[in-house]
Amino acid sequence: MAHQHLKSAYHRLTERINLFPQGAPPSELLYGILRMLFSEREAGLVSQLPVRPFDVRKAASVWNMRESEAEGILDGLADRGILLDIEENGNRIYIMPPPMAGFFEFSLMRLRADLDQKALSELYYQYINVEEDFIKALFVAGETQLGRALVHEPALPPDSGIHVLDYERASRIIQTASHIGIAMCYCRHKMGHVGRACEAPMDICMTFNRAADSLIRHGIVRPVTASECMGLLERAHENNLVQFGENVQRQVSFICNCCGCCCEAMIAARKFAHLHPVHTTNFLPDLDEGKCTGCGQCAGVCPIGAVSMISAADPRKRTKMKARVDEDACLGCGVCVRDCKAGAMTLKSRPERVITPVDSARRLLLMAVERDKLQNLIFDTQALRSHRVMASILGAILKLPPMKRAVASRQMRSRYLDRLIDRYDEFHLAERPGT
Repeated sequence: MAHQHLKSAYHRLTERINLFPQGAPPSELLYGILRMLFSEREAGLVSQLPVRPFDVRKAASVWNMRESEAEGILDGLADRGILLDIEENGNRIYIMPPPMAGFFEFSLMRLRADLDQKALSELYYQYINVEEDFIKALFVAGETQLGRALVHEPALPPDSGIHVLDYERASRIIQTASHIGIAMCYCRHKMGHVGRACEAPMDICMTFNRAADSLIRHGIVRPVTASECMGLLERAHENNLVQFGENVQRQVSFICNCCGCCCEAMIAARKFAHLHPVHTTNFLPDLDEGKCTGCGQCAGVCPIGAVSMISAADPRKRTKMKARVDEDACLGCGVCVRDCKAGAMTLKSRPERVITPVDSARRLLLMAVERDKLQNLIFDTQALRSHRVMASILGAILKLPPMKRAVASRQMRSRYLDRLIDRYDEFHLAERPGT
């Protein structure tokens, strides 16, 4: 524990944040962000919290304080969006969300007098948009990603013959949500403070279900009906915004309505397109070259530059252009299809379906396995030296090749370790095409 205390509270908090599959690479800019969001005492306390959901009793035990005192601290953190508190079977459970989608966004989803949001936005911009290590870690590491594009529903003609599942429609997510909250777009709010915001709607960031319930109770988002949210979705469609939602089928917690210039998911999709930082839809635009007039409208509205204009090679009209779709980069959102005035574009199904994890627990488990962080979900209490030691040992073993993992297990003579390794190997193969 002495070594632990030699580190600053903000360094320990950074280590805690990076136990989660969606972490934040250490940086002086990150420490500056954390100093704005957390007091030094809060940073030290939060650094000890479990990775998995916990209750007041657990926090009080970890912090060695009375439950009433711990509850006051937890509720104060939830008021600022540092923690989410979830009602579960009559009990209140706390979760520390990752920086994204999580407490970075929550700090700018409303106006706050207690926080210099301009200074914070400038730090975010430098850390996320200039330094880029965070964006690469968030969107490029592993195969299972945080978010997915949803299909632009106005681009779906009723007689297309394309089969669209409920979880692929933003409208269905809205209509089935238990709670809905609306807030200011974090991305455009941040860009506004650095002089780079576009004219897209601001109050259009959508949260749902248990996350929305917590954020509504703490005044971070405003509650709306499904009808009002559907109106905002139509507004997003009219502004050619892409629906970027949580990469799960059930209990989706957010849908961002993204522009190509401000929104970090779209910026990542444009910069690292062929690394697939955002899970695509199951559709692609299909171009009828005979109808294409070469107007360039489709290329102009594509948020990630997956549509370009090339020569139509028409000897009668040497300046005529036609659209070309980079299918490997394309999100399949369908924004270009709706904007094609000539009717030259329609949606078609991808040749191979994109796999979407069923729920957040499965998504996090897959992300943890792919990013070598499974041990942190199993031994998750950093206040306990035994958990830190076991997580370190298990992490080292899980990084070994399969044969060496088996040898290590036999040497340790641990049935528990055998089960963990078996589970690790199972999830390494889970939800992969061809398995």
